[in-house]
Amino acid sequence: MEEQKKRILLADDHRVLRTGLKLLLASQPDFAVVAEASDGVEVLAALSATPVDIVLLDLSMPNMNGLDCLTRIRAEHPGVKVVVLTMHADTAYIQKCMTSGASGYLCKDAIDTDLFTALRTVARGERYLGAREAHALIDVLMDVQENELSTREREVLELLAHGYSLTGIAEKLYLSVKTVSTYKTRLMQKLGCESKAELVDYALRHKML
Repeated sequence: MEEQKKRILLADDHRVLRTGLKLLLASQPDFAVVAEASDGVEVLAALSATPVDIVLLDLSMPNMNGLDCLTRIRAEHPGVKVVVLTMHADTAYIQKCMTSGASGYLCKDAIDTDLFTALRTVARGERYLGAREAHALIDVLMDVQENELSTREREVLELLAHGYSLTGIAEKLYLSVKTVSTYKTRLMQKLGCESKAELVDYALRHKML
């Protein structure tokens, strides 16, 4: 039995881009563009009138922007998946869209390489980020972890990176060896490291020395 095509709604205020996307998706046997919209209001109207599996949603649209539209889609059509397709590569946009319920996030300059993978991943019920977007979020996460370190934890990490033993750190900071060991354990937990070598590598990569 032939697998049913995934029904897609294209939402972008640029008609030429929608036409190009429609032709691109028509080249694949598992996709069917069943509706188009040029703003968020049209998206919601189309979803009420047409069965759709996935919305390809631009963020910059008139009348109702993509982020507000995403929130409405998740509230009114929870079974519909949303892949944000945008020119914005800023991590703030990525985080906001993903926490607001988007199933995927893709920049327009990666359409030719990632679009089909993104749609098929989302169709399977998984979430998708392009490589660049994923790396950007990882960098943000690492920065958040670094910022959560206490002053004393930073001191211990720096001394570990400079080759001090636990005893040497204890003497330099006027702490007990047990206390220094506790700080080291906390650092490993916070930074996701399993050894002193990984802690040193982390400090070097994040220019903490």
